[in-house]
Amino acid sequence: MAKNLAQSSLERNGLASLDQKLAMAKRCSHEGVVAGAKAAVVASIATAIPTLASARMLPWARANLNHTAQALIISTVAGAAYFIVADKTVLATARRNSFKQGSVSNIGA
Repeated sequence: MAKNLAQSSLERNGLASLDQKLAMAKRCSHEGVVAGAKAAVVASIATAIPTLASARMLPWARANLNHTAQALIISTVAGAAYFIVADKTVLATARRNSFKQGSVSNIGA
């Protein structure tokens, strides 16, 4: 009886720990998405202004960069900024959380 009771409390602690890890992973990925979206907006604006200005003012750009090329330049930079910043944010948050988990488990030992 005592063995079953101890075993069930361990299972509950394991499920609680799993739920906690899942919630932390969701929060971590959400932070990455938000940071990536902000970076993509800034990169789009920072790229769109010189791209559109050069397509209007420079003879070479006017001849060679049609609307599709301009949109491709801007969207490529925005996509790259999103994925780079989102990845770095998720990794930084995961690293920070893993150090928290390690320090807490060392205290309990």
